[in-house]
Amino acid sequence: MIVLITGASHTGKTALAQKLLEKYRYPYLSIDHLKMGLIRSGNTELTPTSDDSDLTAYLWTIVREMIKTAIENKQNLIIEGCYIPFDWAKDFENEYLDNIRYYCLVMSEDYIRNHFADIKGYANIIENRLDDDYCTLESVIEDNRQILELAREHKVNYILIEDKYKIDIDLER
Repeated sequence: MIVLITGASHTGKTALAQKLLEKYRYPYLSIDHLKMGLIRSGNTELTPTSDDSDLTAYLWTIVREMIKTAIENKQNLIIEGCYIPFDWAKDFENEYLDNIRYYCLVMSEDYIRNHFADIKGYANIIENRLDDDYCTLESVIEDNRQILELAREHKVNYILIEDKYKIDIDLER
């Protein structure tokens, strides 16, 4: 099974992937690690500050084929990152789609306003973010608003975090 976890920055994608790894022993791939490996190795002219749509277009072609390979080899894999397009399913035939679960994490504006200090505090729980100055209350609200709008527009599975931050995904159902 392939588990795709996406959403706005600071929604807990990496923490959820780590939790699922510990519970199910499925390895996970951070698309951010793939991005930086390709950038640092000189295999792309893109940079960490390139437009997200350009990064998604480049990275998704690679991630998509990794997903197909893992399914063909009957391997489990969790893939997390913000570079998964909302129309991802169009790239797979049914025999692949039957083996993919997709989750988009979104925080409500009220949740963000009431828990912004926690959101900032948990930013480094799994990874050490070197530059997190761009994370402001306004930017987190706007990012999540845009992600929710796109998730609804594309009719993808999303988890709306409204009151408490509690995400419990059961992969055995």
